[in-house]
Amino acid sequence: MAPLPPRPIIRLAWKTHRALVRWSGGRFGLRSSSANQEGLAQLTTTGRRSGQKRTVMIAYLMDGDDFVTMAMNGWDEADPAWWLNMQANPTAELITPDGTITVVGRAANAGDEHDRLWNAWRDLDKFVDQHSHRRNHTPVVILSPA
Repeated sequence: MAPLPPRPIIRLAWKTHRALVRWSGGRFGLRSSSANQEGLAQLTTTGRRSGQKRTVMIAYLMDGDDFVTMAMNGWDEADPAWWLNMQANPTAELITPDGTITVVGRAANAGDEHDRLWNAWRDLDKFVDQHSHRRNHTPVVILSPA
């Protein structure tokens, strides 16, 4: 099994990354997706219970005009809050190095679409299959421009 840092270290890295993007006004911490590297973006959803804006950092790859990410929560068993929020309210804001865009999120359809996108992640992350065994199911999430 590929090693993962302890959960508190993963959470600290996420918070630090989000703070770096906020502090720099997006000049640092965001990255465009390329053929051999995932992009890094800031996703803001609406809290399903609070109604307040919630911001997280996500990795993504491009599939045509769509942004594709995984609802993996650092490979913890629980689904990430941002994905639960998107299931209640699928419209969100995504900040990339190219600017801000309103997106609508959905899970990839089971079968060909899911498998094709999972394989695209596998091409970028050699540990994705090993890490995914820590969870029962990891949704592949498609963020389409609204």
